[in-house]
Amino acid sequence: MENLGSAAIGLCNPKSPSNVGAVMRAAGCYGASAIFYSGTRFERAAKYHTDTRNVNQSIALTPVTSFVGLTSPSQKLICIELAEGATPLPEFIHPEHALYVFGPEDSSIDQATIDAADAVVYIPTIGCMNLAATVNVLLYDRMAKQNRDINHPELIKQSRDVNNRLVFNKP
Repeated sequence: MENLGSAAIGLCNPKSPSNVGAVMRAAGCYGASAIFYSGTRFERAAKYHTDTRNVNQSIALTPVTSFVGLTSPSQKLICIELAEGATPLPEFIHPEHALYVFGPEDSSIDQATIDAADAVVYIPTIGCMNLAATVNVLLYDRMAKQNRDINHPELIKQSRDVNNRLVFNKP
């Protein structure tokens, strides 16, 4: 598959280990390159992690003090937040290389990070979504908007559970 850029994830002070585990699974499913997190709440709860696919063995989960200055020169800092002036996700054009920063479950991304961002994007839902659901939607949108050459039958065979051998043969 051709090089389609890289996507890294930043989580602002996540509190729920189940959400972080689900974010790690999403990162593995959509090919994210790294996951960063700020704050201390996750570390206190990490022993209850739910990374059911052991993605932590292939994608680093790294603590940081700030997301500002974390990007490389070719990477854009994109905040995903319900902020006035944010671009709706259906209208957003993803950069080739991005660090997507998501707010905590019970608060917001700090203003300094928003001010340093190259873009702020929101998902137009009624009310706010769960952190892990938001990461999944964003990464799916990124994948769906890329021009990928995918061998779908092979991808299905590689991705499904070992107990799944379903076939749909309806014309």
